Amino acid sequence: MDLPSTSRLQFTSDLNICRILNGMWQVSGAHGGINPTLAIQEMFRYMDAGFTTWDLADHYGPAEDFIGEFRRQLIASRGKEALSNLQAFTKWVPRPGKMTKQLVEKNIEISLQRMGVESLDLMQFHWWDYRNKNYLDALQFMTQLQQEGKIKHLALTNFDTERLRIITDAGIKIVSNQVQFSLIDRRPLVNMVEFCQQNNIQLLAYGTLAGGLLSEQYLGQSEPNSMVLKTASLRKYKNMVDAWGGWSLFQNLLSILKKIADKYRVSIANLAVRYILEQPTVAGAIVGARLSIAEHIKDNANVFNFNLAEEDYRQLETVLNQSQDLYQLIGDCGDEYRR
Repeated sequence: MDLPSTSRLQFTSDLNICRILNGMWQVSGAHGGINPTLAIQEMFRYMDAGFTTWDLADHYGPAEDFIGEFRRQLIASRGKEALSNLQAFTKWVPRPGKMTKQLVEKNIEISLQRMGVESLDLMQFHWWDYRNKNYLDALQFMTQLQQEGKIKHLALTNFDTERLRIITDAGIKIVSNQVQFSLIDRRPLVNMVEFCQQNNIQLLAYGTLAGGLLSEQYLGQSEPNSMVLKTASLRKYKNMVDAWGGWSLFQNLLSILKKIADKYRVSIANLAVRYILEQPTVAGAIVGARLSIAEHIKDNANVFNFNLAEEDYRQLETVLNQSQDLYQLIGDCGDEYRR
């Protein structure tokens, strides 16, 4: 299966990525047991289908180790040149505290060793507590490591617009910010998108499928309780649906999505991802890969086979305009992690 050229984006001068990134939170242990051998085999299937870009983190269980093993097997079976088609974006999520060059470098070295690389394609930094201003020190030290060649590009995860402005004003070059962005959660459109447009920063969107709730599986279904929702993602995004407008309004949204999806002969999930990929400054959407448990390679490929029309947007707005203002309820991007 060959993906069309529209599936690719020149993310940076040296990184050409697939606009659907394979999310590896699903291997962290909160989404079912993972068979490592089968997981690596499945990574080859994603790669061969054109889904070459992976999103992971130091705390996503064995995610960085999987990338390292995948790289080793890729070299053994196809040669080092095959690595040029692979992109792996990781994260560092430290506990807020005093940051030193030694501490930062130690943690970056751990990711380098686990992933089996000499330089990290993209280091996405997360910080839990804005009251602790040491995040600026951490980013300055990472900038030094970037200059030394251990990091290719610096990025952020779940930073709000105010802190993104502070970081940018400090002269730190950020290429992207990873934020929750979906039909349910459109907070990035309030402030984040405009700032990113003005400062040449791109967005990587997660939660785009609301953990799987934005799919045919939940259309016409009664409201599920926490016992029915088997994964951490489903439980997390069910809470987001509740804040957004509740299950009844969500069913109205799914009904309209199904009608539009049928017109294009695609799935509700395809439509939800397509909507986000068409938003300003969005470089890619992260779709969870439950390696060795379930895969949606063929379905995900359909995202690149159509574009939404103005009439589709108008139909969606009839429901979306009835929802609660999550920016007023929760705050800017990432504020749900710092309440």
